[in-house]
This record gives sequence, C-alpha cells and structure tokens, in this order.
Amino acid sequence: MRNYVTHEWFTIFTIMGLFAIVVAKYLNTLRFNDFLNVIGNSKYLKIYSKDQKFIDQFDSFLFVNLSLSLSIFAYFAYSTFVSPQVFELESFLKLLFAVSVIIIIKTLLERLIGSLFEMDSLIDHYLFQKTTFKNWSGFVFLIANLFLLYTHRFDWLYSDYYNEIIIIIAFSLVCIINLIGFLSTVKSYQKLINLNFFYFLLYLCALEIGPYVLLYKVITEYNA
Repeated sequence: MRNYVTHEWFTIFTIMGLFAIVVAKYLNTLRFNDFLNVIGNSKYLKIYSKDQKFIDQFDSFLFVNLSLSLSIFAYFAYSTFVSPQVFELESFLKLLFAVSVIIIIKTLLERLIGSLFEMDSLIDHYLFQKTTFKNWSGFVFLIANLFLLYTHRFDWLYSDYYNEIIIIIAFSLVCIINLIGFLSTVKSYQKLINLNFFYFLLYLCALEIGPYVLLYKVITEYNA
C-alpha cells in the first residue's frame, strides 16, 4: 500500500497562492488580462514597463503565488527524483523563506549591478521582463502542483512515473516560457543591448549563468 504525503498544508498554501492571483486580478483586471496573453504578445511588456515601480502591488501578489507554488513544486521534485521526504511544516517554511529571499536578493543585486554598469534603463526593462515571465511561470507551477497533489485520489492514475512526467513537463514549459521572455527582450532592446553588449554579457555571466554553475557544484559535491 502506497504511503501518501499528508496534503492539508499544501492545500492551504495552494489556496493562498490562488487568493493572491485573485487579488492581483481585482487590483487591475485589464492588466491581468494583458498579463495572461504575454506569451507571444509584447503588448503587456511595452505598455506596463513604462510605469515600473520599485514595489509594484500587482507583481507583488503574483510573486506570492510564485514563491508558494515554486516551493511546493521543489518539494515534490526533490521527493520524486532525489529522496522521499516526510512533510514537516518547519522545514517547508524554511524552504519557502529561502526561495523568496533568494529571488528578492538576486533582483536587488541585479539592479545594483545595472547601476554600477550605468545601464539602468536596459536592466530595468530586462528585470521587468524577467519578473513578468517568472510570475507567469508561477501559474505553470500552480497547475502542476494541483496534479501532483490530487491525482493520488485515483489509484488507477497515480504512480511515481506519473509524478516524474508531470514534473518534467512543467519544468520544460517553465524553461521555454522564460527563454521566450529572454528572446523577446533581446529583440525589443537589441539596439540598446548592442551599445552595452560587453556589460550586458558580464551581467549575464555574473548573475544568470554563474549562480547556477555554483549551485550545480554545491549539489554535486554534497551528493558525492
């Protein structure tokens, strides 16, 4: 008989993520509708990047869903591919805190480096694009989590292989979504990037490629 993870807390956190999305839509329904169509449509990026704020209510509520959904997804991914985990609220809250803080600190560092390289305008637009597609990715994580959380009720459907497929599909979609966002930014600001190409390349290596290389080394050394 399969030992299922208790999902009560995950259900609560998922509802919180859904509530954050509803609040974002309530705050600005028009912007929310444009946001949903951002994949393959640059209208949202062109219109709302002009009104960027250091702390944006709309993006903040979508960030809440991203943090919650990404943390739940990360828990399932680790439990499925690395080692089965017994849910502990304290451990999950630490994971949620780490995910949120890392995203926030990374964004602040990117703004700082943009200022140091004197390419604030380019980095502001780039960060707005990244934030937009990250928040959109939060929707993918949310939907994937619903499948991971509740298909265990159907014994004929649920299996470890099924979980692996859901996780791989969701992760692949998120990678594609963020790649589309990156390419759309490069296309939209190609002239500005060409003028600052060397600094932009340094920026990408320092804060887009470097952290993942370090993370890979830490994980491989830890598991060695």
